[in-house]
Amino acid sequence: MPEPGNAAAFDPVLSVYTRAQAIEDGILVDVSETAREAGFKIPVALSRSVWERLVALPEGYRGFQDEAGRLWDVLWMARHYALGAPNSDRVRMCVLVRDIRKDLRDSNRPPRRHFPIVAIGAGDRGEPVVTVMYPEDD
Repeated sequence: MPEPGNAAAFDPVLSVYTRAQAIEDGILVDVSETAREAGFKIPVALSRSVWERLVALPEGYRGFQDEAGRLWDVLWMARHYALGAPNSDRVRMCVLVRDIRKDLRDSNRPPRRHFPIVAIGAGDRGEPVVTVMYPEDD
């Protein structure tokens, strides 16, 4: 029987699903280029559900917003929350999202709150990477 803490305790590895495969499969969306512009120094990916809920434009939003602006807002907030928690490898962030279709009818309507997580972990080669995801995406 392998000793606790010994890597052999986890042998044999049956399969490995890499970050690169998750990006290729569309489970993660690589946003590293825009993230660098927003101040990140390491690769950043969003889970597909974060992309769909916070970045992708719902029908009827064209002309009011664009995906580039929504992505920038998510990354800017992710960086803000990550910098505010320097001793943690994950932090919950809050993103407010307005439904412009409903807000035009009711200006007192509060924005919806979303609570994705900014997680700093190891990439496929052990390099530091950031993933913005919902808790259920982990």
